[in-house]
Amino acid sequence: MNPFTPLRRHLTPTQINIYFSIVCFFSPPVLGSLVSFVFNGGALWSVFLLAFGRRRLSIDRPMLAMTVAIYAYCAAIVLASIVNGTLAADLRLFLPLLTFLFFPISYSTWSITEKIVLARIAVLASAAACFGALLLAVIQYYWIGARAEGGAGNAIVFATVTCLAVTMSLAGALSGIEKRWKLLSLAALAGTLAVLFSGSRIIWLALLLSGLMVLLINRRGLSGPKLTRLALITGAACLLLAAIAFPVIADRADFLFSDLDALATKNDHTTAIGLRVAMWEIGAKAFHDAPIFGHGISGSRALMKQGFHDQFGMDAGYNHYHNGFLTAAVQAGLLGALALAAIFVVAARNAARVLRLSADPLERFGATMIIVTVITYLIGGLTGILVGHDLLDSTLMVFLVSGTYLACGRMVPPIGKSAAAVPPAASQPS
Repeated sequence: MNPFTPLRRHLTPTQINIYFSIVCFFSPPVLGSLVSFVFNGGALWSVFLLAFGRRRLSIDRPMLAMTVAIYAYCAAIVLASIVNGTLAADLRLFLPLLTFLFFPISYSTWSITEKIVLARIAVLASAAACFGALLLAVIQYYWIGARAEGGAGNAIVFATVTCLAVTMSLAGALSGIEKRWKLLSLAALAGTLAVLFSGSRIIWLALLLSGLMVLLINRRGLSGPKLTRLALITGAACLLLAAIAFPVIADRADFLFSDLDALATKNDHTTAIGLRVAMWEIGAKAFHDAPIFGHGISGSRALMKQGFHDQFGMDAGYNHYHNGFLTAAVQAGLLGALALAAIFVVAARNAARVLRLSADPLERFGATMIIVTVITYLIGGLTGILVGHDLLDSTLMVFLVSGTYLACGRMVPPIGKSAAAVPPAASQPS
């Protein structure tokens, strides 16, 4: 008897997908870029499975619309390099686009998982991530004396992915997807504290608006005693958060007003706010010079460095303009900015249609996942990175792929030899 036979029977395609999903939802706040390796590695493996007939490509209208929008953005980035004659210089910089190009492949991979299983994984893994994020945040803030960066290595990125974990915990508790609402409430509270310890002011706003949207989407189930209980819990949580995180909030507010005062009175662009304003001015000028096709990726970085030197007498340079759409506009012109916006517009439209027409809790949960992702990324991208960071790009795809499948997709069981390992009950479309 082959000693690996029991292992092969246990590691069915569905079971592997479960482990894969757990890592994808748990790792962003705690283990950082591991999600990039797992997501892209899983997608690359799925390409081979599709090529050898072990998977079938799952195609439906919402997924197809998302794929067209994502591929249009990637095409705009490549076109900008061709127009500017920087294709050779930009080739290595195109590698992050693979994460986006894997969207339909990953969608097909997740489509072999039962929706209820994927939804519960998203909720529970996100809850675990919230607890892990708080543990890292406490160590980094109190013991190291720095803004919390979690496993991301960057405070804003850490706050962004933790914000998504908080909203998933909250959505799971309010939608009834997971019955352990007390555990999920504690997880949401822990994750919120971690976001506060990050000191990322723009994500504080994103978390507030995302949380309110989750409440709004699930308002039908909040009446009578449930509403009273929610109000009491929310009030107590706010008091606790204010008591614990007040020093962080006060400190970040003081930095904000100090930076604004230095910019207004001394024209000081060396502060955090000043640097952002400088980048926006450099980016606006660069977009004005090439509004249609932009300057290409490497060209936009060179313009940043040159702009700091010529306009502000500073030796500085970054790979983005601290505004997601401005970065896309400089890199790929109006075509790139509109294509990037289309990704979020199509995603929000898919979610809004489900929320308007469907009463199915799993579909509504998937739509909620999409909506909070769109809110978090768009608000965070106003003063930070929207796309172009490996952790943010992979997390964005994880949430858009799984959210679209839960909201609009159908289960498609594996075929060929893989189908034999799938239990009969799991091979029925849901």
